[in-house]
Amino acid sequence: MANNNITGLVGGAVVIFILILAGSSATYVVDPGHRGVEVLLGRVSPGFKPEGFGFKLPFVTTIAPQLIRQQTAKMVADCYSSDLQQVKIAVRVLYRVPESSVVSIYRDYRGNTFETLIKPRVAEALNEITALRSAELIVQKREEVKSQALESARRKIGAVLVIEDIVLEDITLTKALENAIEAKMVQEQEAARARFAQQQATTEASTVVIKAKGEAESIILRGKALQENPSVLELQIIERWDGATPLVVGPGATGANMMLPLGDFTTGGKPTNEEDSK
Repeated sequence: MANNNITGLVGGAVVIFILILAGSSATYVVDPGHRGVEVLLGRVSPGFKPEGFGFKLPFVTTIAPQLIRQQTAKMVADCYSSDLQQVKIAVRVLYRVPESSVVSIYRDYRGNTFETLIKPRVAEALNEITALRSAELIVQKREEVKSQALESARRKIGAVLVIEDIVLEDITLTKALENAIEAKMVQEQEAARARFAQQQATTEASTVVIKAKGEAESIILRGKALQENPSVLELQIIERWDGATPLVVGPGATGANMMLPLGDFTTGGKPTNEEDSK
């Protein structure tokens, strides 16, 4: 009797354990930012499971979570410029898995998505773009290199993955090339300063010439005006006269000079007429 009771208890415990295990195996939870891929006895279901709670066949069905949030990964691309200089480009790639590709990526590709799909194609795109430019232009036109490499990588990957953006964090050249570029930039700056100084000197010389021409033309115009209107000179003399009688009148004096009487210098300007003295 006791043995029967013990056997019944053990059997009941086993049944309860199996039921609990089956119950837990018959449910699943897909976390936020993920989608679930259903695999039934090795066969992948064509549709994905949305995030949240759900039921599945116990023991024979598994739900594989797939991340669809934007992800970020770093890489370094070894490239060569058109002048055969080695260029190392540190890149940060922002990408995500679209919902439409969740099942196909799980079924058709193995391993890390970035390592197997994105990294090789971004490196290939960067090599193609940098091969068309000199090392100096790669540094100077990095935004242009970035945009063209992004467009090329998107074409290569297609709709399987979405590359949101790539960021060129650093472009490393050989030390000898960096020194050569720096020396060239110094020479260009010195040449620019010399051209500026030359332009400034030319401008100053032109200003002096223009000013001299203006003064010469002004003198010619004043002389011509005086020849045509001699009364203008007499008017200027009258306007500037300070009231003192001039002691000497030059030859050919006319107008205002002739209007100013000159007294006898020896007599202090007193009249010499005898009748007036009387």
